Amino acid sequence: MGQDAFMERLSSTGGIFQCKIYLLLLVMDCSGLKVMVPSQTVHGIRGQALYLPVHYGFHTPASDIQIIWLFERPHTMPKYLLGSVNKSVVPDLEYQHKFTMMPPNASLLINPLQFTDEGNYIVKVNIQGNGTLSSSQKIQVTVDDPVTKPVVWTHPSSGAVEYVGNITLVCQVEGGTRLAYQWLKNGKPVCTSSTYSFSPQNNTLHISPVTKEDIGNYSCLVKNPVSEMESNIIMPTIYYGPYGLQVNSDKGLKVGEVFTVDLGEAILFDCSADSYPPNTYSWIRRTDNTTYVIKYGPHLEVASEKVAQKTTDYVCCAYNNITGRRDETRFTVIITSTGLEKLAQKGKSLSPLASITGISLFLIISMCLLFLWKKYQPYKAIKQKLEGRPETEYRRAQTFSGHEDALDDFGIYEFVAFPDASGVPRMPSRSIPASNGVSGQDLHSTIYEVIQHIPAQQQDHPE
Repeated sequence: MGQDAFMERLSSTGGIFQCKIYLLLLVMDCSGLKVMVPSQTVHGIRGQALYLPVHYGFHTPASDIQIIWLFERPHTMPKYLLGSVNKSVVPDLEYQHKFTMMPPNASLLINPLQFTDEGNYIVKVNIQGNGTLSSSQKIQVTVDDPVTKPVVWTHPSSGAVEYVGNITLVCQVEGGTRLAYQWLKNGKPVCTSSTYSFSPQNNTLHISPVTKEDIGNYSCLVKNPVSEMESNIIMPTIYYGPYGLQVNSDKGLKVGEVFTVDLGEAILFDCSADSYPPNTYSWIRRTDNTTYVIKYGPHLEVASEKVAQKTTDYVCCAYNNITGRRDETRFTVIITSTGLEKLAQKGKSLSPLASITGISLFLIISMCLLFLWKKYQPYKAIKQKLEGRPETEYRRAQTFSGHEDALDDFGIYEFVAFPDASGVPRMPSRSIPASNGVSGQDLHSTIYEVIQHIPAQQQDHPE
C-alpha cells in the first residue's frame, strides 16, 4: 500500500488506530523504499503499445528484489499478471505474450492494447534485507479509439430568412470513443443564449430565429482523451436586408440630401445597401407631381445640360426578392454655375500678406514720384516759359525804363543777358536755348521777385 493510501486510511479512522498507522508510515519512510509513477491515469490508444513507467528507490542493503503486477476491473478482485525475483520473470500463462517487464526495472509494457485492458494496474515492490520492505502504486489505464475528422451539415441547406426561419447545424463523426463536442463561431466557443441551443450530446446546434448577427464561420471541435479533430468551416446561408441604403456621387457638392452640380457637368450616382442576396435597384425621377422609372441598376448618370429643370428630385429604390423587403432614399439635384463661384472664391482667397505687400509697394512708388515732381516741376515751368517768349520781349525788357505807377512794379522779374559786341563774358545765371540766331550758350537769365512793402502810417503825422 502506498503513502497516499495510508493517508486516506489515516483520515478515515480514529483514536489509537490512527496513531498505530501513523507510526507504521514513519517506519516505511525511514526505511527509504519508495515507488513512484509519473501519473495516476494513463490514456492509451487501442491497437497500439502502452508503456507504464515505474521508478523505485531504497536506502537499505537488499539481497532480493521482488516485483509483482496485478490487474483489477471495477467490482472485481485483482488478478495476477506477472512477477519477478531479482532478474527472473514469472508470467501468468494467460498473459505471457501480452505483458513484458525487464527486471530490476519495474516498468510494464502492454502490447497490443485492447478495450479489455482498461482498468487499474497495481505494482508492488518487496525488498528483502535485514527485514522485508514493501511499497505499491496504482495506475488507471483508459483505452480509446482516436477521433476522425468531423463533418458539419446544415438544415435546411438552402438557408433561412432573417427573423423568419431557423437553422440547425449537425456535427457527425465516424470514429472515436468518449467524444466531447464543442461548437466554434469565428474561432471562439458558442455559448447557450436566447437564440442558441444544443442537443444533450452537444453535437447539434440550433439557431432560432436567425438574424444577420448569426452570420459567421462555424466549425465543430471533437475531443477525446487521446486526440482531437476540427471540422471544416461552414457558413450558414442567411438572407437579410436591405440595410443602410445611401446614394453617393463622384462629383458635385453634397449637403444632406441635396447635390449641387455645375452646369455642363456629368455626374454619376451610386446607390448601395447591405443585403443578401444583392438588391435590385431602380431610379425614379419626380417632375411636376409625376414619377416614372428612368433606369434599373445601381448606377445613374445625369448630364446637367440635358436636364430641363434646374432642380430635380430623384428616388433610389432597393428591393430584396428573397426577404421581400424594400427601402428607398430621396435626393435633389440642383444645377448651378458653381465653376464661376469657385473662381471668385479663389480670387478672394488671396493671401493677406500678398495684399499688404502690393499696397506698400504702391505707396512707396507714389511717394518717390511726388518727391521728384516737387523737386523738378518749378524749373521746368520757368524753362518752358522762357523758351516760349520771342527775343524781342527780352530786348524790350532791357530798354524799358520808367513807370507811371509804382504799384504796378511789384511781382516777378526776369533778367535776360545777351552778349554784347565787345565780347566781354558775363557770369551766367541760367542757360536757355538760343532764339533768332543767338546760341543757347550765350543767352542767360535770372529770376527776381519784387515784394511790395507798405510802411505803417502814423495817425498823428499824416503825409
